[in-house]
Amino acid sequence: MSKKLTTSWGAPVGDNQNSITAGSRGPTLIQDVHLLEKLAHFNRERVPERVVHAKGAGAHGYFEVTNDVSKYTKANFLSEVGKRTPMFIRFSTVAGELGSADTVRDPRGFAVKFYTEEGNYDIVGNNTPVFFIRDAIKFPDFIHTQKRHPQTHLKNPNAVWDFWSLSPESLHQVTILMSDRGIPATLRHTNGYGSHTFKWVNEDGDAVWVKYHFKTDQGVKNLDVNLAAKLAGENPDYHTEDLFNAIDKGDFPSWTLSVQIMPIEDADTYKWDPFDVTKVWSQKDYPLIEVGKMVLNKNPENYFAEVEQATFSPGNFVPGIEASPDKMLQGRLFAYADAHRYRVGANHNALPINRPKVEVNNYQRDGFMRPDNNGGSSVYYEPNSFSGPKESPADRTTPFPVSGVAESVRYDHDDHYTQAGDLYRLMSEEERTRLVDNIVNAMKPVEYDEIKLRQIKHFYKADPEYGTRVAKGLGLEVPVEV
Repeated sequence: MSKKLTTSWGAPVGDNQNSITAGSRGPTLIQDVHLLEKLAHFNRERVPERVVHAKGAGAHGYFEVTNDVSKYTKANFLSEVGKRTPMFIRFSTVAGELGSADTVRDPRGFAVKFYTEEGNYDIVGNNTPVFFIRDAIKFPDFIHTQKRHPQTHLKNPNAVWDFWSLSPESLHQVTILMSDRGIPATLRHTNGYGSHTFKWVNEDGDAVWVKYHFKTDQGVKNLDVNLAAKLAGENPDYHTEDLFNAIDKGDFPSWTLSVQIMPIEDADTYKWDPFDVTKVWSQKDYPLIEVGKMVLNKNPENYFAEVEQATFSPGNFVPGIEASPDKMLQGRLFAYADAHRYRVGANHNALPINRPKVEVNNYQRDGFMRPDNNGGSSVYYEPNSFSGPKESPADRTTPFPVSGVAESVRYDHDDHYTQAGDLYRLMSEEERTRLVDNIVNAMKPVEYDEIKLRQIKHFYKADPEYGTRVAKGLGLEVPVEV
C-alpha cells in the first residue's frame, strides 16, 4: 500500500493534480497553500543557478510597431505604427544545467522584456506554442523528471516517460519536441510563442483574448540529430556563439510578431478550451494579425550583469494587457517573481538590466543589495498625508465574472489526442520517420515495458499509424485494449 502524500508539515494532500480554482475556469485561489508551497519550495531547490532555463544567451534590440492594433489594446508601446521600444531577450534551454550543451533536444525559452513608457512588459514563452502540462501544480514534478536521479545523479528516462505516459496532456508537446523542431539549427532560426492566452483591453474597456507568435525572419531551420550530437561534444556553446557572432558582425536577426485575436464570448463555445496551454487555436478560426518587428542589434557588455541577472515574469504587465484564467499561467504569475526574489534578491528589479526606463514609485524598502537611495527620506507607507504616490483607478484590471465551487477542478476537456494526431498527419513521410526514430531512441533506455506500453497507447490514440510505428521500433505490440 502506497504512503499518503502530505504537505511539508505533514497534512494529507487531497489533490496533487489540480490546483484550487473558482470553478472550472478559475482563476486560481491563493488559498491553495499546497500549490504555493510546491512552487515556492521548487524555486529554492538550486543555489544560485536557475532551477530551469539555467543556460541562456541574450541580446538587446528594439521592437517596432508595423500595424495599428490600438482597437484591441491601449498598451502604449503598441499605440502607433512606427513606434519603437527598446527590449532585451533571453533564449535558453530548459532542462540542462548552466554548463550543458546548446544542441540537445529540449524546448527553448524565449523571454522578451519590453522597456515601455508605462513600465516593463515581459512575454515569457518558449519556441513551441504549447506546453507539457496545463496546471501549475504539476510543474515541480514535471521538471524533477527532466533533472537528475537523486542517487545516481544521471538523467532518468524512466522518470521522463513514466510522467509523460501518466500525463496524456503532454502528448502534443512531446510530439513537437521529438520532431525535427526539437533541435533548432540556431537561436536565430526558431520561432517564439507566448504560449498562454492573455487578455488585451482597449481604451473603451473592451477586451479580447490574444496569443503571441514571433515568427523568425531567418526561416525555421533545425539540426540533424547526428550533427547536433557532434556539436554537443565539439562546441557545447554553439548556439550562444552563433547569436553573438551574428550580431557582432552586423547580421541582425529579426522576428515578426503576430497575434491571434479571439472575441471574449468565443471562449465559452470554442471547440478547445482557449485557456488550456496544451492546445492551440486553429489559424483558420483565428488568423494571424501582424503587430510589429523585433530586431536584435546589440550584444551584452557583460554576460553575468545582463544575461544571468536578467529576470522575467509573465506577471509583469502594462495597462492594456492582462492575465487570463489559464491555470498554468496563474501559477507562473507567482512562481517566476518568487524565484527571482530568491535567486537574485528582493531588489532584482532595481538592477540595471531589469530596471524600467520610467520612474518607479512605491513603498517597498530595504532588502538585500538595495542599489539605489532606498527611497531616501520620503514617506514609506500608504495611505499617508504627505503627497506620497497613490493608485490610479483608471489603470485597474478589467473586471470579469467568476463562478463555481472553490475546489481542485480539472479542465472540462480531456481530448489530448486530436491535435497531436493532426500534427503527425501534417508531417511528410520523412518527418514522420525521423519523429518515430527519435521517440524510439529516447524510449529504448526505459527499463519498464509497462511505461513504454502506456505511452504507446497515447501515440496510437493520436493516430494508429503513429502508435504502431513506435511500438514496432521498440519491439512491442500495441496493447489490445487501446
